[in-house]
Amino acid sequence: MQIQVNTDNNIAGGEELSAHVSARIYNHLDRYSRHITRIEVHLSDADGDKSGRSDKHCLIEARLEGRQPEVVSEQAATLEGAYSGAARKMQHALATTLGKLDHAKGAETIRTGEM
Repeated sequence: MQIQVNTDNNIAGGEELSAHVSARIYNHLDRYSRHITRIEVHLSDADGDKSGRSDKHCLIEARLEGRQPEVVSEQAATLEGAYSGAARKMQHALATTLGKLDHAKGAETIRTGEM
């Protein structure tokens, strides 16, 4: 599972931030890694150097094998709050989407019962 972190001009990107965000995202989504080909994380700060109530934004796009991408976003007062919240939302979205696949594959059908 490849994780790519992108930042806007108002956030000092750097390797340290990218590694920290990637590790956090990986911890939340590792159980779905066999279904995910790539994850893109987009971090932005709407107010730049001004401090706003919820001016940090994180958008996460998970590219899934043979399916449309899943996209979630979160706004928060801190950058960590934004990407942690978005990671939890993505975890829930993937559990819902991929859980349906696993349930359908393992569930009994009307044809498996006795006649």
